[in-house]
Amino acid sequence: MNGPVRQVRVLYEGDVQGVGFRYTARGIANRLGLTGGVENLNDGSVQLIAEGSEVDLNRLLALVRQSRVGQYIANERIAWGDPQELTGFYYR
Repeated sequence: MNGPVRQVRVLYEGDVQGVGFRYTARGIANRLGLTGGVENLNDGSVQLIAEGSEVDLNRLLALVRQSRVGQYIANERIAWGDPQELTGFYYR
């Protein structure tokens, strides 16, 4: 771990559903050893919640933007907070 555990919540807006966004985000998070989850929301956006070191969380955000699904992101709203000791990485 690269520092204290933090949580990041990101709301991705754009054409982010139906393009493999959740699968891609989960794969990146798993490779980085992060916990949390990713899910489609009814308004067409995708919410990502992840916990880990701030260094690894920033790496996650950068890798999602640089991935093939990054082109579908029109806007992202990022909120940092305290961890909730999440386990695993859910996908909904």
